[in-house]
Amino acid sequence: MRAVIQRVQRASVTIDGVETARIGAGYLILLGVGAADTQAEAERLWQKIFALRIMEDEGGKTNRSIDDVGGDVLVVSQFTLYADCRRGRRPSFTA
Repeated sequence: MRAVIQRVQRASVTIDGVETARIGAGYLILLGVGAADTQAEAERLWQKIFALRIMEDEGGKTNRSIDDVGGDVLVVSQFTLYADCRRGRRPSFTA
């Protein structure tokens, strides 16, 4: 399982011109799930992300978790995080 976490003021997902999801301040998470990944790994990853202290406090320091600030989370499936570019010039996404 691979995740890219981005702090955002707002984020949304639009599919075929229709907005399907929207959040305010929080995390936009691009999540790649591999064939061998398990539910236990997903839960462990979420607990880690949930506890990360990367949100700003009153002093502007990254000292708070998403829970501390009551932030939103938007998770977007991103299979390209598993691109295998070791051979040739065309990425493989079979994993």
